[in-house]
Amino acid sequence: MVGDNGSSGADGSVDALYARIQAAAAGTPYRLCRTEPGFDLIVDVDVPQWQELLTRRRINQVYTYRVALHPEKKTYTLTDVVHTVEYEVGPGGVRLGTGVAMGRSLSRTSYRTMDGTEQYTFSTAEGHRLIRDAARALGWRETQPASVKVALGFGILGGLGAVATLIALAIVNWL
Repeated sequence: MVGDNGSSGADGSVDALYARIQAAAAGTPYRLCRTEPGFDLIVDVDVPQWQELLTRRRINQVYTYRVALHPEKKTYTLTDVVHTVEYEVGPGGVRLGTGVAMGRSLSRTSYRTMDGTEQYTFSTAEGHRLIRDAARALGWRETQPASVKVALGFGILGGLGAVATLIALAIVNWL
């Protein structure tokens, strides 16, 4: 049987990878959605409401693990997209903020009650692991997305700039 993307569904194909991740996500809060380049694995993160004496605050986050597939090379890229909406109501009025972060996100969130029992835990590593384990089992290899390569390039450039500055300062102080 040929899938929408022209792959045969045989072990290691795009359809087999999608089916394996869909099976792994069954019964979890993760949702799988096909996209043109691959698929998105999406999870809504419940961040509990904080109530202070006169202020109420709420944060909603949606983590999307965006996977672009390259079936001819049997490689994929994994990019994290984090959408955040935050609102606060209090004596100063209503404050609303939104944000989007793309790249590689490593975070862990947990919520405990006053008696110390854990009510909720979320780790971005869970979604990464779900995708990577399924891909590895079918022989797929992860490559870095452009956003991570650009960030790495700027990090290296900044590090080289810092080293050059230190060398220049050492030379100036030595003279």
